[in-house]
Amino acid sequence: MTAKYLYAQFQAIEGHGDAVAALVAGYGSDVSAEPGNVRFDAHRLADDPDSFFVYEVYVDEAAFQSHIATPHCAAFNAALTPLVVGGGSTLTWLEPVA
Repeated sequence: MTAKYLYAQFQAIEGHGDAVAALVAGYGSDVSAEPGNVRFDAHRLADDPDSFFVYEVYVDEAAFQSHIATPHCAAFNAALTPLVVGGGSTLTWLEPVA
């Protein structure tokens, strides 16, 4: 099994940062309860509280696919779309160095 590592970045539309933070916090609780989730760390940038960074780790590709098929994932993305610049997040896939 190869773990899946990624981070998501998104920018709240001006005036919506607190709503995005609340949405992410609730979503984080749901994701963290998934059996294949290893880590879900959500942050606001210290110098720009409308910018968000979320680091996620899943045990393998199957766990990630299960994650994106959950109702709470679909609900989160639908609720996030009108609150962020560009309508969604940018995902970056990571690979361990060693």
